[in-house]
Amino acid sequence: MNSQGTKDKRMRWAALRTWTNAVYTALSEAAAGWLASSHISKQLRLKKLPLHWSNATVANLRHQLQSMITSESQEPPASTVAYTTEAHMRNISAQEIQLIAHIQETTTAHNRSNVTRTSAYLEMYEAYPELHWAFLAHMVSRNGGWNMSDLKGGLMSDLMDPAFKEQLYQFLERCNALIFQDAYPQLLLYKHSLERGTPLFHLLPEFHVSRFMSPFWEQFWEDRVSPLLTVALIINEQNYIECRVAQHPFYRKHVLNHPSFRLHEHARLNQIVFPLHHQDIPSVPGQWRIRSLPSRPLIGLRMPRFNNLKIRINTGKALYAMLFGYEEPFEQTLAYARSTPHHGSRAEYWPELFTYARDAAMTTANANLELTGSEWLRSGNRLFSPLIEDVWHDSEYESISEQDWFQNERMLSYLSAPKRPFQIDMTHAHRTALEEIAIVHDLERQLPIG
Repeated sequence: MNSQGTKDKRMRWAALRTWTNAVYTALSEAAAGWLASSHISKQLRLKKLPLHWSNATVANLRHQLQSMITSESQEPPASTVAYTTEAHMRNISAQEIQLIAHIQETTTAHNRSNVTRTSAYLEMYEAYPELHWAFLAHMVSRNGGWNMSDLKGGLMSDLMDPAFKEQLYQFLERCNALIFQDAYPQLLLYKHSLERGTPLFHLLPEFHVSRFMSPFWEQFWEDRVSPLLTVALIINEQNYIECRVAQHPFYRKHVLNHPSFRLHEHARLNQIVFPLHHQDIPSVPGQWRIRSLPSRPLIGLRMPRFNNLKIRINTGKALYAMLFGYEEPFEQTLAYARSTPHHGSRAEYWPELFTYARDAAMTTANANLELTGSEWLRSGNRLFSPLIEDVWHDSEYESISEQDWFQNERMLSYLSAPKRPFQIDMTHAHRTALEEIAIVHDLERQLPIG
């Protein structure tokens, strides 16, 4: 073997040893982090907030929904019937026609990008805090933006080919936009109902909203009980995107079944994180304290499989119960949202590790050494997490099918009280995920095949 070959072999072995040490360090940190996370979660769960739930009300609404299915069993399926007919329009006043146009225009304006949607959700919640779903949607939409920016960031971006990154962005953006397109008109109808002093939910079909939602809005108008409406919206929105995105042949072939999606899902996409406002991690016993810990704590949950409708619904319900079921997580998450405008960069919650300035970002192939070797990353050597509007542009889509997903009773089983999760701290798990991505990233760059 010539001297150059010997040198290359030594470099490969050195890189392999470095990688092995990084894996050991990351595993050690993960074990200590899990224990610390359990302790922190316990502290965050100390004060519970009520999640009012009436089984009698749910039973009545189930009966109404079952009656819809039964009464229309002899009619053509809703998937082949247009929502809005001329006969129906003749029963709508001129003033209501103007309102429909106004809501459509407002929704389109706010649906321009992930940033405008996320802001609109928070503004709606601030104006009408009984609309719990709006704040939950705001926080989940932030995560959507961070995931989109990751595709042009420093670690995940290097592990994916350009074509897949574009397709995954279209997938994430489409989900984000379709949920807003369906849900935001419902929120605006509630707003205008309050302003006019009369319910306007008979107009829901004009926005192609599933008939599933009508009984819940009518009930909410009567009792203003937020959890039931929130659960209904979670069920509705996840079913809305199921056939239009999750089961869409193109996205199943080019995104959900793509090997790179599995990597992205296991690495980051399955973590939904809500940053807390305060800058101090709750106290942890000394034997569980770990070294690699950013300053801002996170709460959150994992969603193991995006392509599973049941998992998405149950995760949404658990996120809601976590956010509105515990006092400190709710107050601190709301304070964070109010104080931190959303632009899609992870530097919004961990500026010690991320930067949206490309010229201040890490350029070496030793991200795992940097992450496992220090608590924070020094200025000029942080992970690149761009502002979403700097790296992605507004998208146009083909027309969306207007079928109603509610055709049977299968989804009624999800009308159950949301349960508060126990392991809610995500600070350590999120930090560990970064280290795992960095290990794969550095190994791929340092040990090329061939």
